[in-house]
Amino acid sequence: MKIAVIGTGYVGLVAGACLAENGNDVICVDKDAAKVRALQRGRIPIYEPGLEELVRRNRMERRLTFTTDLSKGVKGSQIVFIAVGTPTGEDGSADLRHVLDVARQIGKAMNGYKVVVDKSTVPVGTADKVREAIKKETSHPFSVVSNPEFLKQGAAIEDFMKPDRVVIGADDQRSAEIMKELYAPFTRTGAPVMMMDPASAELCKYAANAMLATRISFMNEVANVCELVGADVDHVRRAVASDRRIGAAFLFPGVGYGGSCFPKDVKAMMKFASAKRYDFEILQAVENVNERQKVRLFGKMTQHFGSLKGKRIGVWGLAFKPKTDDMREAPAVPLINALLDAGAAVSAYDPEAMKVAKGIFGAGVAFADKSYDAASGADALALVTEWNEFREPDWMKIKKAMRTPVIFDGRNIFNGEQLRGLGFTYYSMGRR
Repeated sequence: MKIAVIGTGYVGLVAGACLAENGNDVICVDKDAAKVRALQRGRIPIYEPGLEELVRRNRMERRLTFTTDLSKGVKGSQIVFIAVGTPTGEDGSADLRHVLDVARQIGKAMNGYKVVVDKSTVPVGTADKVREAIKKETSHPFSVVSNPEFLKQGAAIEDFMKPDRVVIGADDQRSAEIMKELYAPFTRTGAPVMMMDPASAELCKYAANAMLATRISFMNEVANVCELVGADVDHVRRAVASDRRIGAAFLFPGVGYGGSCFPKDVKAMMKFASAKRYDFEILQAVENVNERQKVRLFGKMTQHFGSLKGKRIGVWGLAFKPKTDDMREAPAVPLINALLDAGAAVSAYDPEAMKVAKGIFGAGVAFADKSYDAASGADALALVTEWNEFREPDWMKIKKAMRTPVIFDGRNIFNGEQLRGLGFTYYSMGRR
């Protein structure tokens, strides 16, 4: 199939590369000329395991190309994906300016029937708005389809190539059949293709992310209660997870969720519910808990040290989760800001997010070249992001490097009994 993907951000670039990998001819369009030139040279603007190799291979096979010419992409394609950003507006709603601007440009470039696919995460009713925007610019026939993405950063290629489900919101049979054909190679192992109306499809992504965010905040609340009553959250979590009605996913306590999806989608779902005069109280609580949880490690540090002025704190992990360099809404940001405001010095390390972090903190934070360097001369070491390389460190080497051996484990990945036996003071989230 001939496909255009408008927007080469995280969703657009992954979708374009994966669609090309299955033999489609894909042209990715972006208005950022510098980004397009970099992509044409094989330079990937984001870190995602496997993506660089996928882009390189499909460029070599001439199945994947990049351009700033939206009109060219639309005219040469049967299916046009809209994958531009929908950032959070000042009032918490999803900002659709970029989506609707692209829709108008697609309408102007129409040269025959097209299936226009909303791949961006958009609120209910966006398909209708996109349809109206295109209709004002063209007399050619077209269909508007909602096809939300369910990609996890760090596992996006696997998620796209082997999806749990494919959701397609279509109002007409022609576009529905085209989308089924497009996704047939990705669903041969039995993953369901769920056909529904566009409004239901648009709501699916928000509902899924809001549920996952709710599980995270709920378990963080349980961990906080465990600390108050002397219980151990690891025991509680395992018992809860063994219930077949609940399961184990997203039940690990920590320092809160971040990234480009959960915070934005929780806010947006509350906002479009509010527009219909419905108060989504649970999600407001989810968001409140998450914001408090992000600075809970700071509270533990203050309780331990009293004053943090003049203390040196090492921080392991800056990205909001492992296997990405994304620091949007990352828990490390409010923690480090609180430490700096309290007069502490911060030495930080992350395997992939250092460049992004330098753009956020500048000279205010010392960035270590290696993980162990972050602990050198530190009064405490805080684990914020659970990269694999942090899981089994040389603790005696770390103890020797630190000024005082204190560990704040924000993800509960270390063995507290072992560390205490080695002479460390150890703090975690909800453990005894």
